[in-house]
Amino acid sequence: MQDQAELLREMMKKKSEDTPESGSSSETRIITVASGKGGVGKTNVSINLALAYAKLGKKVIVLDADLGLANVNVVLGVIPKFNLYHVIRKQKTMKEVILDTNYGIQIVAGASGFSRVANLTDDERNNFIKELSELSSADIIIIDTSAGVSQNVLAFVEAADDVLIVTTPEPTAITDAYGIIKIISTEIDNLDMGMKLIVNRAANITEAKKVSHKVINIAAQFLNLKIDYLGFVYDDPSVPASVRKQLPFMISDPRGQASSCIQHIVNRLENVEYREGRGVGQFIRRLMKRME
Repeated sequence: MQDQAELLREMMKKKSEDTPESGSSSETRIITVASGKGGVGKTNVSINLALAYAKLGKKVIVLDADLGLANVNVVLGVIPKFNLYHVIRKQKTMKEVILDTNYGIQIVAGASGFSRVANLTDDERNNFIKELSELSSADIIIIDTSAGVSQNVLAFVEAADDVLIVTTPEPTAITDAYGIIKIISTEIDNLDMGMKLIVNRAANITEAKKVSHKVINIAAQFLNLKIDYLGFVYDDPSVPASVRKQLPFMISDPRGQASSCIQHIVNRLENVEYREGRGVGQFIRRLMKRME
């Protein structure tokens, strides 16, 4: 059977032949969004970040990497005919499951029913990795992971250019945010990805800063790890209303407090350097290494 190193060499050679010299493959930025617990608004943040990037003229793909309880499409109010399940099972190609939306972004719906990518057969895993190269046309890939710290989450965290940890001011969410940061720091040897914190559903700037300082200071003191504070999202009534309508708040209330916060976060991300060697090719290399 073709090993992963050979697969990657052939795949990237073909990609370089198919992509013009000025192609976007080497410029794609991969952002993984994670959280220590469910219910903190991680998927909502992911989708609205994508929409804010789209407003800047970026081509954005949101990859729903929750292989257990995928819900990116639910928040957007779309019903995909195909998803990652069909890609992994080699029933469809990645190009065939990428779904256009009415909001200027594309999504790849998650596949329910897989507990771990590591449980895939070698053939399924190699096919999944090969198909990921088809996302290289995007400027930004936002990976919405499952809540908590599974091997899936760690794989996408380690492979990304940026890792955004979403928490809320709730004590349990703060504790779990530190928990996921601690596990990431112990499970991943090379922590050169930019790990950043977003405080969601904050009552005001003061509360958000208090939460961020707590997490950042504990991580620095006990893990010797630098976490950057990226920003916060107001506890805006338009957010739960938009979820009920299955309409992102960047669309339903573009001038609202939450939308302004998301736009500010994206503007900060655009001005933050991220690790070299970016692009889908490097992302796949790191992902393959984690899956070995």
